Amino acid sequence: MAEVRIAILGAGSMGTVHAAAYANMAEVSVAGVFSRDPARAAAVTGICKARPFTDAAALIQRDDIDAIDVCLPSAVHHDVVISALEHGKHVFCESPLALDLDQAQRMRDAARRAGRLLQVGLLMRSVSAYGHVEAVARSGEHGRLLSITTWRLGSYLHADAPDRKAHYGDPSTELMTFDFDFVHWLMGEPQSLSASAAHAPDGRPGEISAVLSYPGGRHATVIASGLMPPTSPFTVGFRALFERAAFAHLTTFSEIPPKSSFTITAGTTPARPVPVAARNPYEVELQHFIDCIKGRADPALLDADRAIEALHLSLVTQRAIDSFTSA
Repeated sequence: MAEVRIAILGAGSMGTVHAAAYANMAEVSVAGVFSRDPARAAAVTGICKARPFTDAAALIQRDDIDAIDVCLPSAVHHDVVISALEHGKHVFCESPLALDLDQAQRMRDAARRAGRLLQVGLLMRSVSAYGHVEAVARSGEHGRLLSITTWRLGSYLHADAPDRKAHYGDPSTELMTFDFDFVHWLMGEPQSLSASAAHAPDGRPGEISAVLSYPGGRHATVIASGLMPPTSPFTVGFRALFERAAFAHLTTFSEIPPKSSFTITAGTTPARPVPVAARNPYEVELQHFIDCIKGRADPALLDADRAIEALHLSLVTQRAIDSFTSA
């Protein structure tokens, strides 16, 4: 296969980011971009030299398209992903893969039946700082990983927030899924999970803290919020504590490009920056998808099973919050 022909479903912020990433890849052409809004579809096609479409089924059914990139709201992922797989297309789907575990498993099973890839946008695996800590944990060079604390803090649940999106769910899926995947990547399946939440005015969990416990007292704390003041910039980060070192990462989305820091503290040495590759994680994960299609990369890294594991932890968190509230 000399060139992989892609169709992008969705022309919002994520569809725009994906179109720009594909435009930088020599072995990829974007054949079409779907949006129900013709103007939005046309705007994104200008980035990647594609054709606009207002009929998703027409793109999915085309014989000259190899893969479908799904950048639509999570609630509609199931139907379009299943359709694309049944039409013989490889699929890349943004996170969260689904809001329901049964739907996510049906998508995974459809991919297996069709013999096609279903890759998921587990973005943290393509961010240099997160990948560095995973490699350190695997190598054991700083001893055992004792604990991880992650945070992902936004304001999207406020009606007047600049990042407000009406179709977003609560932070357990919209935000925590990414960090649950990171934690699972490093620490595996937890022995137990407890969670509590401060609620938004509409009754949904608005800021959630989940604590995951592992053998030997190791633990992870995952915090996510949609209730930060609307003037607060979106921030993400983590602290990873090893036996002989601690890593800290922080990204603040107050400007373009966002500001990031990544440091290590070890022994009596003050915190110092960790040199990692400056790379666009969206380009990294989408290039991995293309490399998997071409048979030169391991699909396990972003496989649907990884997304299902993270979604499971999100849903366990929801049940833990409900249990805590009813108690």
